[in-house]
Amino acid sequence: MQRGKQVDKKDDDCLLLASTKPLSRKRRGNGRTLPSGGKRILKKLRVASNRDNDLEDEMLVDELEEDKMDDDSSLLTSTKPSSRKRRANGEILPSCGKRISKKRCAASNRDIDLEGEMLLIDELEEDMELRFLLKLRRQSRSRSRGCKKVIEGSTEETGVENYEARDTTASPKPSSCSSVDDNNICAATDVKGDGEDDLKCHQCMKERINVISCTNCKQKSYCMRCVKQWYPHMKVKDIEALCPFCRKNCNCNGCLHSTGIIQTSKREIDNREQAEHLRYLISSMLPFLKQICEEQTREIEIEANIQGISSSEMEISQTLCYNDERVFCNQCATSIIDLHRSCPECSYELCLSCCHEIRKGSFSDCGELKFQYMNRGYEYIHGGDPLPDSCPVKTSENCLESLAKWNANDDGSVTCAPKDMGGCNNCKLELKRVLPRGWISNLEVKAIELLRVWPTEHKTLETENTGSREEILKKAASRDGSDDNYLYCPNSNTIEEDLFRFRKHWLNGEPVVVQNVLAQLAGLSWEPMVMWRALSENMESETNSKLLEVKAIDCLAGCQVEINTREFFEGYTEGRTYDNLWPEMLKLKDWPPSDKFEDLLPRHCDEFISALPYQEYTDPRNGILNLAVKLPIGVLKPDMGPKTYIAYGIAEELGRGDSVTKLHCDMSDAVNILTHTVEVKLTGEQQSSIAKIKKLHEAQDEKEGVKPCRWCSETDGHGPDGATFTGGALWDIFRREDVSKLEAYLRKHSREFRHTYCSPVERVDHPIHDQSFYLTSEHKRKLKEEFGIEPWTFDQKLGEAVFIPAGCPHQVRNLKSCTKVAVDFVSPENIHECLRLTEEFRRLPRNHRAREDKLEIKKMIIYGVDQAVKDLEALVNPS
Repeated sequence: MQRGKQVDKKDDDCLLLASTKPLSRKRRGNGRTLPSGGKRILKKLRVASNRDNDLEDEMLVDELEEDKMDDDSSLLTSTKPSSRKRRANGEILPSCGKRISKKRCAASNRDIDLEGEMLLIDELEEDMELRFLLKLRRQSRSRSRGCKKVIEGSTEETGVENYEARDTTASPKPSSCSSVDDNNICAATDVKGDGEDDLKCHQCMKERINVISCTNCKQKSYCMRCVKQWYPHMKVKDIEALCPFCRKNCNCNGCLHSTGIIQTSKREIDNREQAEHLRYLISSMLPFLKQICEEQTREIEIEANIQGISSSEMEISQTLCYNDERVFCNQCATSIIDLHRSCPECSYELCLSCCHEIRKGSFSDCGELKFQYMNRGYEYIHGGDPLPDSCPVKTSENCLESLAKWNANDDGSVTCAPKDMGGCNNCKLELKRVLPRGWISNLEVKAIELLRVWPTEHKTLETENTGSREEILKKAASRDGSDDNYLYCPNSNTIEEDLFRFRKHWLNGEPVVVQNVLAQLAGLSWEPMVMWRALSENMESETNSKLLEVKAIDCLAGCQVEINTREFFEGYTEGRTYDNLWPEMLKLKDWPPSDKFEDLLPRHCDEFISALPYQEYTDPRNGILNLAVKLPIGVLKPDMGPKTYIAYGIAEELGRGDSVTKLHCDMSDAVNILTHTVEVKLTGEQQSSIAKIKKLHEAQDEKEGVKPCRWCSETDGHGPDGATFTGGALWDIFRREDVSKLEAYLRKHSREFRHTYCSPVERVDHPIHDQSFYLTSEHKRKLKEEFGIEPWTFDQKLGEAVFIPAGCPHQVRNLKSCTKVAVDFVSPENIHECLRLTEEFRRLPRNHRAREDKLEIKKMIIYGVDQAVKDLEALVNPS
């Protein structure tokens, strides 16, 4: 018996490069280095106070320096210092006199670029603080020396406290040489004199001089430092008119961990439309519910014959199963929803599909996969010689552990599995049930009766909603004699009444691309650093320490590496290379490391759900046509997302080590939104090094007898009819009817591909489910030439949502550094594909990465029909 509480089971297909030499990496820096405010303050103050040379002044400056440095590093207080070198290309600051002149210009020009204004304002704040503190200290010392006694209230602590708590309506009395400058501070920063509250920045929750107060809510203020760092796209006048909090895109720690700020549902569905959706769902699911009932009826009749009684006299005992458990077949790892067979001695459990195969004599167990790729070292990965003790695998034979035969008895009963299959081979398996007796068959009768009495309005609604508007289509393939070369690509602002157009293409198994889904939202930042800050500031110390390091996939070696989180995100923006300047492509899968995205980043989760098109299907909480949300409370649910995918990327196709998601096929439907991109360009030096290393790769291929399909540079970055790709990610999605030819091509040319540790592909269990292949542009050309098939190929631009139907193999290459957010859903149109894939997965080797039935589609069918029947009855007979 396999039972267990749901755990976010990561794919263990990647192994840690423990035995290889550490990958030394270089990073190109293109960020500007800001001046070190703390050091500049210390230097100025020492010059100004040479006449007094008071030790207390030095201590005060050190405190101010620490505060300033703490402010500048507030983002990453808990991270390890980076050992990377960065090229600074910032401008040299002018002298003090010239800087004052520029400040006056900045105060008068309201449309000045925010970055330049920010730098000036920060310097002004520092100068003002220094002048005021120095003057305050000197006045205190002169009074003490003149009276020869300490006056109460004139100590250092009191002076500083009074400075911090002063009302900004009355500026501190400046020295004569700087009076103009101090007046310009108030003008440039738009500080409102409403009291102490206006000094506190809503973002960092610190009291600041240079804050911008919102004229809309008259409550929130943002300091210039936070505006520059976290809202670089906003101007001062924009924040004055409507602050980020009023715009509902504030990314402070408090707002990012709040829910309910925005409405996630785009439109209300009236009772008529809701009833029609429910009827459509029930009618779509009913054939599959009947199949489940027929399978169970056959097993009951077999058991009745074994016992020599009629099926109506059968008593089937109920097995103990808790709601927070998932019950799987010990043989094929398929989810058990109700009737199954169980051993009374060793608790071995067998699904009805396995029982049927054993009786037919068609049962075959693929055994356990023993094959594993060897790590041949760092030099080998880059085209050099392998390590001396790492010999290549010569053959892939005998990689599966052979298992004993398993046959049924003459009367149809099945004895427990042989010991080498995990059973005891002693007792006959008994028929057991999980659900109440007759629950599924009664549900079928109720669904049929409800459909009979409820009239259909599907055609009427379809006519009402489709209208006469022309479809927006985009060419994505050039198949001869085919009418599906174009994909449906509507704009997000026109899809509210467009559900039936979507359904028409979705029923045909075609992908759909919806444009500009982020345009209608509040504009919350999807920068990875913003999400990471929200996580690190809200976590407990133990959990937070785990976020300092992330486990990323090295796309060249195809294995898992650990890297400092800040360094990873810096590489996301600036690029990373190995020692030989070959681009280092890293990617994070399912980050943050939890299946509770909604709990860790609730504001981002709400933003993503509100961006989802066709929420009747995609809403992971309330989608009326999404079977994944129909499971009752308390029943263990599969992890459907949302999940983030953060990866590096460059436009050039390398051939090895590209930032890709290899060819695979998801068990359910999915929608993927590109939320953030950064373009990283290769330098001329890198281009030259890449050309040299590619020659090493070619020589290595010839030496090993590998015949790779060479990439063709003229086809890079181009799609059908030579269209240029300018988006963030390149998608290839294959039609379902082409899967058999695609598999044949991959088996035929498997030795032209490399997989883990850049080793040639040695074994193919399933060409698609192994996730060992990525077809380059030249491979796709060769596939069309030999087998006459090609995928839909298109680039995904920022803010576009890509819908991938279940059963369509697909692959992705990142043309830029990308952040994508995806969620899985189960539509009634593609249930047959979910069932087909479940059947394929159960025939894979025991320890294959794709074998587990994570979706539990049969459980979704029965509970989906049950919930839809209840909801429709409530509409027909409201209480």
